[in-house]
Amino acid sequence: MNYKQKILWAGLFSFYAFGVSAQNTAYSWTNLPKIQQPVFKKDTTSIVSLGAKADGITLNTKAINDAIEKVSKKGGGVVLVPAGLWLTGPIEMKSNVNLHLKESATLLFTPDKSQYGLTEGVYEGKTAARNQSPVSGVNLENIAITGKGVLDGNGDVWRAVNKGQLTESQWKEKVASGGVLKDDGTVWYPSEQFKTASVTGKSMLITPGKTPQDFADMKDFLRPNLVVFTNCKKILLEGVTFQNSPAWCLHPLMCQDLTLKNVRVKNPEYAHNGDGMDIESCKNFLIEGCVLDVGDDAICIKSGKDEEGRKRGIPTENGIIRNNIVYNGHGGFVVGSEMSGGARNIFVENCTFMGTDKGLRFKSVRGRGGVVENIFARNIFMKDIAQEAIFFDLYYFVKFATDGVRDQSPVVSESTPVFRNMRFENIVCNGAKKGIFVRGLPEMRVKNIHMENMVLKADKGAELIDSDGIVVKNIKFITEKTNPVILVDNSSALTLSGIEYNSDSELLVSVSGDKTGTIKMEHTDVSKARKKSEFSKGAAEKSLVISK
Repeated sequence: MNYKQKILWAGLFSFYAFGVSAQNTAYSWTNLPKIQQPVFKKDTTSIVSLGAKADGITLNTKAINDAIEKVSKKGGGVVLVPAGLWLTGPIEMKSNVNLHLKESATLLFTPDKSQYGLTEGVYEGKTAARNQSPVSGVNLENIAITGKGVLDGNGDVWRAVNKGQLTESQWKEKVASGGVLKDDGTVWYPSEQFKTASVTGKSMLITPGKTPQDFADMKDFLRPNLVVFTNCKKILLEGVTFQNSPAWCLHPLMCQDLTLKNVRVKNPEYAHNGDGMDIESCKNFLIEGCVLDVGDDAICIKSGKDEEGRKRGIPTENGIIRNNIVYNGHGGFVVGSEMSGGARNIFVENCTFMGTDKGLRFKSVRGRGGVVENIFARNIFMKDIAQEAIFFDLYYFVKFATDGVRDQSPVVSESTPVFRNMRFENIVCNGAKKGIFVRGLPEMRVKNIHMENMVLKADKGAELIDSDGIVVKNIKFITEKTNPVILVDNSSALTLSGIEYNSDSELLVSVSGDKTGTIKMEHTDVSKARKKSEFSKGAAEKSLVISK
């Protein structure tokens, strides 16, 4: 059986389970994943007892790490960070330790980059040289960062910034702070070393025979993620503010039983790779009551990139994401694009996205591979979305005008991404460029996405391209540009039911493509539109079946 046949049979089985009843799947809204919580001894050790000073000048790295080591060796407990400004270098967590920040406590990570050693890490799903993360832990169990304090990564000393991302006064202040400019004066770099690595496109990936020390000549370029936990179990982040990360903010990797509760995550809008939470190849997780305002994707699901991710073969699965608020961000809830290990059984509900670029965002590209399935979202409320409210695109970063890739149809293989079997309901969006955008691949369409009970106010309604089995039911499109309300291109087995739209719409449905199959439109008053349908590029008029 070849790869395409395996995908087909797996899809048929999954579609049967998905289509018959959510109760037949491993999880449902009434049977959500269970996440185990860490448990700690009440024994408490203050970092002050190990010599830490809250003067904002003293480097407290040793005192904090000594306290963590001491508590862990004693069998666990609480390491207390009292109110104050505590300057520190990298902190290494240990098992059975709860690092607790009292209200008004700030851990400020030093701008002295020599304190962060070169290490082997992961950058966008691949093994790479990085600077040591401000907070890290490997192969640990029962760990937590709790309280009402702040962890500040001092990210501005690490990252480059484009002139166009700052106001004139901010740009002048940035230039006066030091660093160097790109030759055309449009980008500020922290150092000449950073500029050289960036302009020449130096790779940070660790290939066979290389070690992190081989990248010493570009160390300044290797921005760390603020918090990285790798292969850990029973993790709790609660109540704390994580901000100003050099790159991604919170990055659990290959972890199990992860809880992020009532945390605040903040990065500047201009922060390159300024993601909020990147849950990568993790199993059993809860993200609840969090507030994010970041420079890239906010709550993001990942599982490795391309062949390396497929070889790792660890999906991100069994997750609950609820009662969160996202302000700035490239996407509110995001899957991809590094999803080569797959993602499944994820439940998103009662979330608010205000001013994000996109709302529910799913992205990938040929070469990734991986299967993303059984994603459920309900009660999602959006306002002032800059682009699409619901977005699927398997041409991430592909430039059609120059390479014509969309016209190609490669053979399906393990490197072909698969997005299928999802249900979104009870969604309101007040303001977007497009309400719904779905674009699969000719050789692997986006399949079996059920969207129901929505009110979408946007410039355009819906575009369904290279998709199969899409259900759009009981959706009200309030559109500014009404030609057409719904565009269909090379898609099949579509159901458009109970569609409401502006009474002055010029065109209800535009159908194109000679690979377009049956489109059922039902329970919809097609007479409100000046023209109910048009067909182009080989699409047959009989493909659209309209019934009451």
